[in-house]
Amino acid sequence: MSIGHTFLGLLESGPRHGYDLKRAFDERFGQDRPLAYGQVYSTLARLLKNGLVVVEGIEPGGGPERKRYAVTDAGVTDVEHWLAQPERPEPYLHSTLYTKVVLALLTGRSATDLLDTQRSEHLRLMRELTRRKADGDLADQLVCDHALFHLEADLRWLELTAARLDDLAKEVRS
Repeated sequence: MSIGHTFLGLLESGPRHGYDLKRAFDERFGQDRPLAYGQVYSTLARLLKNGLVVVEGIEPGGGPERKRYAVTDAGVTDVEHWLAQPERPEPYLHSTLYTKVVLALLTGRSATDLLDTQRSEHLRLMRELTRRKADGDLADQLVCDHALFHLEADLRWLELTAARLDDLAKEVRS
């Protein structure tokens, strides 16, 4: 996810302080991984340097001065181009799970145990996401659906790999 582009999009509704941007980002996009304040201000500094935002006002506070940022026309154009570009699908051709299965086979460890443990972890997370989805608003439901579909695909791969484990073991060991 492009944090800079997300900030630009959030600023289109009006100027905000860094703290307000962080709060809006975390509410909508960062529930599982909130932004660090350092990341917020380094991103804003980069956007400012590139002319995509300006400081619209500075207010004194209890600590450091509070800057209010506004998106520039160049920033609006930049986020517009970013939104128009399709995301590259991630084919997962270099899967850590696949690497672990092959290494287990190469080293004489149980790939079956590895697959069973991974399946249990996927199912645990799917149950957690299903509960979260049931209690969430529409945005949370859509985020959970996205994750659940990916986990489902992983589960199908785990089952297929388990079914082909003997053939893979022969191939890997030859």
